Amino acid sequence: MATTMGTIHPTAIIDPQAQLDSSVAVGAYTVIGPHVQIGAGTVVGPHVVIEGHTTIGRDNKLFQFSSIGAAPQDKKWAGEPTRLTIGDRNTIREFCTFNTGTVQDRGVTSLGNDNWISAYVHLAHDCQVGSNTIFSNNAQLAGHVEIGDWVIMSGFANVHQFCKIGAHAFVGMSTSLTQDVPPFVLLNGNPAQAHGVNIEGLKRRGFTREEINGIRTAYKLLYRSGLTLEEAKAALLAEEQASPAGAVHIRAMREFLDTATRGIVR
Repeated sequence: MATTMGTIHPTAIIDPQAQLDSSVAVGAYTVIGPHVQIGAGTVVGPHVVIEGHTTIGRDNKLFQFSSIGAAPQDKKWAGEPTRLTIGDRNTIREFCTFNTGTVQDRGVTSLGNDNWISAYVHLAHDCQVGSNTIFSNNAQLAGHVEIGDWVIMSGFANVHQFCKIGAHAFVGMSTSLTQDVPPFVLLNGNPAQAHGVNIEGLKRRGFTREEINGIRTAYKLLYRSGLTLEEAKAALLAEEQASPAGAVHIRAMREFLDTATRGIVR
C-alpha cells in the first residue's frame, strides 16, 4: 500500500457520519459507511469496502479489495444492526471478507489484536477470533466459530459452523474440521486427525521444557492411552494436581473438554 498516514485519497467515498481518527489513511476508491469507526494509525488501502456497524482499532493495515462489515450470509438475518469489531495492530490482506453477527448468537463478529490474516480469508457471522493468530491464504470459517489465541490456520483449512479451536493449536493445510480442537494440538487431514502437540509453536512462544512435557503428557492421556473421554478428563485432573509446572496448561485442556459442544477431533 502506498497510502501515506493521515491522508484521504480524493476518490475515496466516506460517509460524513463515519468516525475516523485524524491519523487514519484511506486509499483510492475505498468506500466507508456511516456506522464505521476507525482508530488512530490505521491504514486502509485502495478499493476496500467497510460498512455495517464496524469498529476498527489502532494501527491496523487493511489491504486492497477486502469487504469488511457486510451483512451476514444467513437467511435468518432481517436487517438487525449487528456488529463487527476488529482490535489493534492486525494485518488484513487482499480479498478478505468479514461479516457482522446475528441476533441468533451474541450479535457480533470479533477479531482480537496482532493477528496476521492472509488473502481470501473469510470470517463468517458471529465468529470470535482471539489474538496473535495466523490465517494463511483461503482459510475459511463458517458461522459461530471460536478461535483461541495463537492458533495457526494453514492455507485452505476450513471450519464447520459452531466449532471451537483451542489456543496454540495448529491446523494443517486443506484440513476440514467438523469437531472441536483442544488447545496445543497439531492436526491435519480430511477428515481431520490429531498428530501430536504443536511443540515448535510452543518453543517459539517461550514455553519451558517442563511446561511442554506437561502438555505432552496431557496429550498422551487424551489421545494415546485408550481411555474414554470421561476417563481421560479424570486422568487430566490427577495429572494437573501432580505436575505444578504444567498445571495451568493441563487445566486449559481439561476445561476445554468440558465446553466442547461438537465432540473433539480424536
